[in-house]
Amino acid sequence: MTTPRFIAVIDIGKTNAKVVLIDRDDARQIGARSTPNTVKRDGLYPHADVERLWAFILQSLGELHAEHGIDGISITTHGATAALIGDDGLALPVLDYEHGAPGDVAGYAEARPDFSETLSPRLPNGLNLGAQIFWQSRTFPEQFAQVRQILTYPQYYAWRLTGVAASEVTSLGCHTDLWAPDKADFSSLVSNEGWRGLFPVVKPAASVLGNLLPELAAATGLPVTTPVTCGIHDSNASLVPHLGTRQAPFTILSTGTWAIAMTVGGDTGRLDSERDSLANVDAFGRPVPTARFMGGREFDMLVPGAVEPSEADIAKIIVAEIQALPSFTPGVGPYPHHEGRWTHNPAGLSIGERSAAVALYLALVTRQCLDLSGLGREIVIEGPLARNTLFGRALSTLAGVPVTASGDATGTSLGAAMLFGGQAGTAKAGVVLEPLAADGFDAYARSWLAKL
Repeated sequence: MTTPRFIAVIDIGKTNAKVVLIDRDDARQIGARSTPNTVKRDGLYPHADVERLWAFILQSLGELHAEHGIDGISITTHGATAALIGDDGLALPVLDYEHGAPGDVAGYAEARPDFSETLSPRLPNGLNLGAQIFWQSRTFPEQFAQVRQILTYPQYYAWRLTGVAASEVTSLGCHTDLWAPDKADFSSLVSNEGWRGLFPVVKPAASVLGNLLPELAAATGLPVTTPVTCGIHDSNASLVPHLGTRQAPFTILSTGTWAIAMTVGGDTGRLDSERDSLANVDAFGRPVPTARFMGGREFDMLVPGAVEPSEADIAKIIVAEIQALPSFTPGVGPYPHHEGRWTHNPAGLSIGERSAAVALYLALVTRQCLDLSGLGREIVIEGPLARNTLFGRALSTLAGVPVTASGDATGTSLGAAMLFGGQAGTAKAGVVLEPLAADGFDAYARSWLAKL
């Protein structure tokens, strides 16, 4: 079979959902559609609006195929999400991982495996997928009894597209408590709770599950022979273009709602279960030490309408030691129990000054993440923060290694497209950023650390 060239990537992030068309031969995005990823507040609990997303996906596939042609479909989504499938579709709504109830469910602390087994820390709300399923099974036992399959989120959409159910390690291995990376198998939680039979067979992210269902081919205009991959967790999709092309250890900083530092070839021994560090599992099933915080969420909170700060803006922030201190999203990141605050009233700052202060804040927190995930020989920034030059320059100074702003519009979508294989599509070189040499920045960083 000829390797597909024009790949439609269904890319569902926590904040926005996209369908992106990638020309895999030259790693180029040639079309895209996007929509907000909204949470429904009706029913049993806050849940993903999967039917609105499904309608958006089908419409986008049809439009992009009419405009350019689609040869294959790949899928990538955020983690900490699963669909509980019954005989006639969803047995329970797809729970929003920011819902608080699973974080406090009685008995889960005793049921979950030790960090040494899963390399998955206990996280707030429903960020541990195991806690979600545990809570759903206890709170809605009648509905849970109807569950026939548990599908992690990329594989849910793959199932809807092909009718074929599968499990996949990158989604099972992202702080779920469900996977034991060193054993490359389900954790003791899955066995002890009797869930193992609910998870379909594990298949590689790059495997083709099947072709598009005939009724969906008719609805979208795509050929019925259009292949669909198993799919991949979005942070791990960002790794794919770099695997085998860089000298380990190297760090990929995947950014969006989260800023996620993943050090390929790093040592999992530095991970701290109390500071939101963990092992992700890459597309080949290998543990990847990871640390993260909600960098994109915090940036949007702290500086709506951000601009590129001037040199004068940067100088004022550094000289006056105007600092943001973690964490503005409690319960996550390297300082999960700290309450975010400013050293100066931010209301008195111009938008440029505030943009500068927050960019430096994100760089300082990221540097702390690198103490946990391990610091690679180089750092590559993927996603929105790759466009924040001050952030990247400050991180280069703080880390003391080269920092590259990715040349790809989205490493996540490109990585998902590369699941179809072939020689093309490796990561573009990007721009190596000059370290920030502003007077007083070293002292500014030391002062920031001393306040924690």
